[in-house]
Amino acid sequence: MTLHENEIPVDEPLVRSLLRAQRPEWAGLPLSPAGSGTDNTMYRLGDDLLVRLPRAAGKGQSVRKEQKWLPRLAPFLACAIPEPLHAGTPTGAFPVVWSVQRWIDGAEAGPETVRDWAAFGADLAAAVRELHRTDLMGATRAGDLSWYRGGSLIPCGQWVGRAFDDCRTTVGAELDIDTLEELWRTALALPEPAGPQVWLHGDLKPTNLLVREGRLHALIDFGGLSVGLPDAEHATVWDLPPRARRAYRDALNLDEPTWARARAWAIAVGVSGISYYWHTFPAFVAECRARLQAILTDAAR
Repeated sequence: MTLHENEIPVDEPLVRSLLRAQRPEWAGLPLSPAGSGTDNTMYRLGDDLLVRLPRAAGKGQSVRKEQKWLPRLAPFLACAIPEPLHAGTPTGAFPVVWSVQRWIDGAEAGPETVRDWAAFGADLAAAVRELHRTDLMGATRAGDLSWYRGGSLIPCGQWVGRAFDDCRTTVGAELDIDTLEELWRTALALPEPAGPQVWLHGDLKPTNLLVREGRLHALIDFGGLSVGLPDAEHATVWDLPPRARRAYRDALNLDEPTWARARAWAIAVGVSGISYYWHTFPAFVAECRARLQAILTDAAR
């Protein structure tokens, strides 16, 4: 499944060739696909390892961020996070940095894995609070650690507007795009968020939340790691059931302007995801549609 222009083809023989060249002691271990997202393809290696390969050259900076910062963040977080074990270097066959991480056992958050959604929402809030309170250790909102989701909504207006137009064409009969755009514009009119910049995971959707024994166990995929304002961090709670969403907001005591800006970020990512991936990634489009429907349902109450 190709999602981006200039995507680098990846298969098992390529991964084994990288391992033979750079970590021959791992090259003979069992290797199997472990899923793929919008930015990376993953393979499980043996029982304890995960190979993470960017889909395109421009995605390599995310791997570098993880390799540099995750070992520094881990001691401050109660939740497990990925542990980089090898910084793969580019080759002729794969001209991008790549990574081997320690495998984390767990299942994605969902109705079959979470016992109590209110408790899960509170646990996620606690993990977010820990991350946001972790010292920046000299990191600033610059270079690889500057991502749009940690900034202002206003500069996103042009591309979000185009995404609304696309969504009217594709899903307008099934989603109330006008109401979503109204909620977006209401948030744009709010004062800019105040407060210190913090560490941001950037994409705490259910596929990046691992569960053990019914409770939150690990945060994975820190490709969106950045330094910025926290509003966008809360956007993915609309991917969770209402009980989790309410518990999360209550635990963090988020005020109405913060909640409205977080909702606007959720709308922006949802409509742009539908627009960009409509023809290439139907599963992700379905996630975006479900998120937008959850926002509309909340707004109607």
